[in-house]
Amino acid sequence: MTMTSSQPFFIRLLAVLSMLLGLALGTTMADAQSSVRPPDNAVNQGLTAPLGSQSDADIWRQLKQGGIGTPSASGDIPLPMAPGRPDNVAETFWKEITAPARDASATSGTPRVMQVLGEEWRLLRRDYILPYAGWVLVAVLALIALFGIVRGRIKIRDGRSGKYIFRFSMAHRIAHWFLAASFILMAISGLVILLGRPVLVPLIGKDANAVLTSAMLQGHNLFGPVFILSLLIVIFKFMKGNFFQWADAKWIAKGGGLLWGHASSHHYNFGEKTWYWVVVIVGLIMSATGMLLLFPWITDVLAWHQLSTVLHAGGAILMIAFALGHAYVGSIGMEGSLDSMLRGEVDENWAKEHHDLWYEEVTGKKVTHEDEPEAAETAEGSA
Repeated sequence: MTMTSSQPFFIRLLAVLSMLLGLALGTTMADAQSSVRPPDNAVNQGLTAPLGSQSDADIWRQLKQGGIGTPSASGDIPLPMAPGRPDNVAETFWKEITAPARDASATSGTPRVMQVLGEEWRLLRRDYILPYAGWVLVAVLALIALFGIVRGRIKIRDGRSGKYIFRFSMAHRIAHWFLAASFILMAISGLVILLGRPVLVPLIGKDANAVLTSAMLQGHNLFGPVFILSLLIVIFKFMKGNFFQWADAKWIAKGGGLLWGHASSHHYNFGEKTWYWVVVIVGLIMSATGMLLLFPWITDVLAWHQLSTVLHAGGAILMIAFALGHAYVGSIGMEGSLDSMLRGEVDENWAKEHHDLWYEEVTGKKVTHEDEPEAAETAEGSA
């Protein structure tokens, strides 16, 4: 640094003092580092070098599984054995680091320094959730395709009458499609996040999958609150009529009319009610766990976060599986079914065939079917 006479005297003095202080500190630190020596009674444990090619995760995993502490044929690295240390050092060390946390009023105890559920959570996710989640959805799609091939489209037996009955209001339909749209966005982004590594990486590579997963994660977090809002609206708008009744037991006994005879139902049949309660229960669980994962500072208990990831993933697969069946039956699988959510009205013949008890309540007209005694007697009398 070049100083001129024009600079104030105290500035030049401060610069000189700073240089001297820097030189002094550098010399002191060098002397301190060179003077560090092990004590005379120190014992060389043979761990002066890094622990080979094993990662920290591998070492801790061996410790959890009892593989560290004594030499073994598998090549596990033993804990150092110092003079006076017991032979069962691994067992003692394991008890210490996994002991319950000491509370403020306790006089003895060892604070926990290792959370032991992490390994079980990792194995559950790796060995069960990831391998089977995708196959569950594949199996559901295969069953839907098989049903469509064998049964075909469920048509209105007597054809369309051209007369329509009001079924859903505009508010109901907006709430339904609002939830459906947000659910589709959450389902697609969630599946990419969950199954991107085992499914997409072999197809598009790690770099492309990383970019895609990052974008999906941002979208998932962004539309999560939207899904929760739409879910709450649907829960309250569609709750009326979705409680189970005696007619639902008869509907089950007849297999929904697919096995034998006509299956009567009210405004919603047993299948629709089941889907509603899956949406309510599983949807609320996914909303709660999703908020916990989005805002992890809500709780500092790591086990709750681990449980949330399992429930969130499992609930997502369950809800997507049910949604696939609901979407098929409510659209191309059954003639006239989609009218209720597109125009809010359904054909009278469709209502008589699939929701006859509701049709009778709305119109006050009695509905008879070919497999009922009353219908058979009427047919014989007319003959």
